[in-house]
Amino acid sequence: MIIFAPAKINLGLNVLFKRPDGYHELDTCMLPVPLYDVLELLKSEKFEFNQTGIVVPGSSEDNLCIKAYQLLKDEFDLPPVYIHLRKEIPMGAGLGGGSSDASHVLKGLNELFDLGLSIEGLEERSAKLGSDCPIFIQNKAQIAKGRGEVLKLCAVDLTDFWIKLIHPGIHVGTKEAYAGIVFSDNNKSVQTIVEGPIEEWKSGLKNDFETSVFTLHPALAKIKTDLYQEGAVFAAMSGSGSTVFGIFRDEPQSTNLTAGYSEFIRKF
Repeated sequence: MIIFAPAKINLGLNVLFKRPDGYHELDTCMLPVPLYDVLELLKSEKFEFNQTGIVVPGSSEDNLCIKAYQLLKDEFDLPPVYIHLRKEIPMGAGLGGGSSDASHVLKGLNELFDLGLSIEGLEERSAKLGSDCPIFIQNKAQIAKGRGEVLKLCAVDLTDFWIKLIHPGIHVGTKEAYAGIVFSDNNKSVQTIVEGPIEEWKSGLKNDFETSVFTLHPALAKIKTDLYQEGAVFAAMSGSGSTVFGIFRDEPQSTNLTAGYSEFIRKF
């Protein structure tokens, strides 16, 4: 079984307040985008995990793909599998690659072993692996609230638009990003804005992480400015960074990038 696990971007990201459980209350639209990690999932005599492509630091036992398998193995007494992850989505980039991989392993195992889990059942289990994981069960634009796990489908259609993503090779830690956050004073919901004309997104949508993260990493602010100068109808940082994206009506040109930067141009 071959599975393509997409990245996501955030269209707007309001950080509203810190909750009693230590998490932050969010209001954002998460949108899958056509940049993929590739998973191979097979029945096997013994469990094996293999990872190629972008090097993932740390112990393989900490990989969310393995944790996803273990979650369902414990519940359904699954036999061994072989998992091969070809990593193409940059890590620590605000694109949710690891979360997508985990959710797609759950979906793949559900199909491979005919577990009969519903969409809701898969979303519930994926939320145990990470706040961003449930969005990737349906792979549709969704409004995410709570800590990101309370989802509602959203009418966003970017058919015929192009996206340009630039990752500058900077890792922005979640703790670092939240340390400088100023809670949102945006009283208009993200859903109201993104379901309106895209021409109004620039003035209405904001990512509350940009103020502090752009101060720490001015190169990110410059990327956003450059994308608008190139003709993007909307540009923003995704999540807590560090990828910055622009949405274009026509195919954008490739950029003469600084060393260490990565660029991806895709049509929705």
